[in-house]
Order: sequence, then structure tokens, then C-alpha cells
Amino acid sequence: MTDTHPTRILLAEDEDAMRQYLSRALEKAGYEVVAVGRGTDAVPYLESERFDLLLSDIVMPEMDGIELAQRCNETSPATRVMFITGFAAVTLKASREQPQAKVLSKPFHLRDLVLEVDRIFEDRKQASL
Repeated sequence: MTDTHPTRILLAEDEDAMRQYLSRALEKAGYEVVAVGRGTDAVPYLESERFDLLLSDIVMPEMDGIELAQRCNETSPATRVMFITGFAAVTLKASREQPQAKVLSKPFHLRDLVLEVDRIFEDRKQASL
């Protein structure tokens, strides 16, 4: 029997245009996306719904992506984490604080994002075989 639930992604990105751009690309690739503009807005979703991936900008107001990922690890440990950022120094901090998380640096092509997300779930499919 195959797994029929769609792969769900919670996207936390404070820049409106980028959030819409990423949501559309991921939905076109077949993912179900819930997009929020702040880390604090993402927390209630993590606490009440199932997500396969948290895709979060690192630098955001109120709650940054690293803090959000730590909350995600506590409330939804099965959810994978992937960061997007335009700040090289922040990439190093993310790698230290969340070593299992993938970090994609801006600017990137949408196809690169989709390939990285696909790769995350390919690994999971292999593990379940």
C-alpha cells in the first residue's frame, strides 16, 4: 500500500514576494504548502498540524528561523527542517545549532530549491523501504 497523504511544507518567510514565489514553485512541484510571514505565526501550525518539512528563512522579526526550528524539534520531531538565507554568517550559526538541517543560500533558482526539497524526501522514501 502506498502513502497517499500529500507532502506538507510549512514555509516561514517574512518577505511577501519571496514567500509567494516559493509557495507557487513548491505547489507546482506537487507539495502542499502553508505559508506564514513570521516564525511566531508558524508555531501554532506546528503544534496543531502535521508537516513533513519546515522551510524557514533564518533572519525574521520576532522569532528567527533557528529558534523556530528548535520549537519544531520539540513539538514535531518528525518534521524535517531546511533553512533559506541571504546571510553567509547566519549559515554558519544555523549549521552549528541545527546540524541536521539543510541550508540553502539566497539567491537560488527555484529548480534548485525544488531539487533540494525532493532530495530530502527521497532520503526518507529510501529509509522507509
